[in-house]
Amino acid sequence: MNFIKITSSSPKTNVCDISFNVSNIKKCIEEALLNKSKIIVFPELSITSYTCFDLFLKQTTLEKNYEGIKEVLNFSKDKDILIILGGMFKYNNSLFNSAFIIHNGKILGITPKTYLPNYQEFYEKRYFTEGFIKIKEVNFLGETTFFGTDIIFSYKDIKIGVEICEDLWAPIPKSSYLSINGANIICNLSSSNETNFKHEYRKNLIKVHSDKLNCAYIYANSNCTESTTDLIFSSYTCIYENGNLIKESSRFNDENIVIHGLIDIDSLNTQRVNNITFRDSFKYYERDIKIIDIPFKNMEFGEFDREINKTPFITNDSSKNKEIFEEIFLMQSLSLKKRLNHIGLNKVILGMSGGLDSTLALISVCNTFKMMNLPMENILSITMPGPGTSSRTKNNAKLLSELLGVTLKEIDITKSVKQHFLDIEQDENIFDVTYENSQARERTQILMDLSNKHKALLIGTGDLSEIALGFSTFNGDHMSMYNINSSIPKTLIKHLLKHYYENHSSNHKIKKILKDIINTPISPELLPTDSSDNITQKTETIIGPYELHDFFIYHFMKNNFSFEKIEFLALHAFKDVYDKDMIKNSLKIFIKRFFQNQFKRSSMPDGPKITQISLSPRGDLKMSSDSSYNSFI
Repeated sequence: MNFIKITSSSPKTNVCDISFNVSNIKKCIEEALLNKSKIIVFPELSITSYTCFDLFLKQTTLEKNYEGIKEVLNFSKDKDILIILGGMFKYNNSLFNSAFIIHNGKILGITPKTYLPNYQEFYEKRYFTEGFIKIKEVNFLGETTFFGTDIIFSYKDIKIGVEICEDLWAPIPKSSYLSINGANIICNLSSSNETNFKHEYRKNLIKVHSDKLNCAYIYANSNCTESTTDLIFSSYTCIYENGNLIKESSRFNDENIVIHGLIDIDSLNTQRVNNITFRDSFKYYERDIKIIDIPFKNMEFGEFDREINKTPFITNDSSKNKEIFEEIFLMQSLSLKKRLNHIGLNKVILGMSGGLDSTLALISVCNTFKMMNLPMENILSITMPGPGTSSRTKNNAKLLSELLGVTLKEIDITKSVKQHFLDIEQDENIFDVTYENSQARERTQILMDLSNKHKALLIGTGDLSEIALGFSTFNGDHMSMYNINSSIPKTLIKHLLKHYYENHSSNHKIKKILKDIINTPISPELLPTDSSDNITQKTETIIGPYELHDFFIYHFMKNNFSFEKIEFLALHAFKDVYDKDMIKNSLKIFIKRFFQNQFKRSSMPDGPKITQISLSPRGDLKMSSDSSYNSFI
């Protein structure tokens, strides 16, 4: 599935005690091998320690440094792991702060630090030379290897670039050039000291850089056992992928720090294919890159221990989610405000079913009217019970509308639908697709006509999940004048309603209704209820769980993953929830319905893109309505 396990390490160090430092480096390599890692990154100058200062200039330090590197080289023989090690290298009578890239007893290349900090507490130019070096063949320990800045280490579609500490802080980091020229994993060997507030800044720098470059960023900082004469270090290590934190260590731990993370190469490469700006950058910043092959023997990574978010539209951080939910409500309100101002209307109308989607739409419309200082009576909430409507949803729709202070109108469509059945010679006892869709289209006709009568904008309520699956009636609930839910999936709507009653409503009756709406089975309610007035038509029984479909939507659209890759991820994310057959069958349903219902999306109404995914034919999705799903299933 194109994952690679990465290790970032911060070993214990003694200043200029090469034997001690190498001993701990070897221990970290052994732990990485035990965890089936293929790459391990060490801090800057990890062989000698960063705080040697003027001792860097001593011939003894350089010689011992070489001996230490040789010991790691010998140790690495018959070990199928790429070791990226910090040390000193002398070339043309200059010392270079360098990274040694080692595999199976061989140095594949040496890359120097490009930018040397020489301000405030830093004075590296006292010892080292800036590494603006074109690729050279050099001799090191009797072997020929490559030395220079523009080197990428490659295994199939895994491309590894290396930069050192300050390189990241430069206006145009070295890794930017490496990434544009193919590197999708950037390794940073660092010795960045700690000061108050610096940690968050550095962490955000790594996060944003990883996101901007669509790369994995492996950061290894010096251990806090460095000299504290004037500085203090933190032992911090982290692994990011596309701006997402995969793993990080605690700080100020004076033991050997070793963290591991799985990197999804498919995700990185897909983002780059989708990112036209990234691709265009190559035209301006193409470099003469030396590609050095890594002779990995296998890419097994052992147990799949990466956490896969079941709800990718929602983070695992509850405090951050609150901010996200508030932003979604604001974005919905601002988008609707713009549309109303543009067409000069101060009234809206929507069909209120008592389900999740129409409830979110109603609340968001109310938020808009508060923002615009418009009376709530100008919101027309129309409930249209029919042959399949339960008293539970009908009552919830009416009560919520009344409590929110909007204008409520009930129109029973049973009589008009039966007349329509007579007109088209449809047996009302045959519960087929005609029976169902006639009700949906009758409701839409009523809403459209009322919108004309009252000079009101008809608000669509269909969500992203329904749009993806085509689970709507063409020219029925599929159609509206503006759909503010169009990029919000079903699972996210539940969280938004929960957030609303927990943070925005002091009315216990509203809270009670919203809780019941969230717990009501999802249904279009187009088939009759049972003798006890219970909902018989349950959407998730027909097409599979929405939490699975929302997972599929995200990875199919955002990452362009294959059927097999999405299935693999879903099996891990939902391993304690659904069995393999349920996941596979639901995924097949998703793919088939996604392709077969493109014709509905081709004529979908306007609606704002709020989450990362939109299916608008005018925006994110250009797709033929005749596309075949055979190659995707």
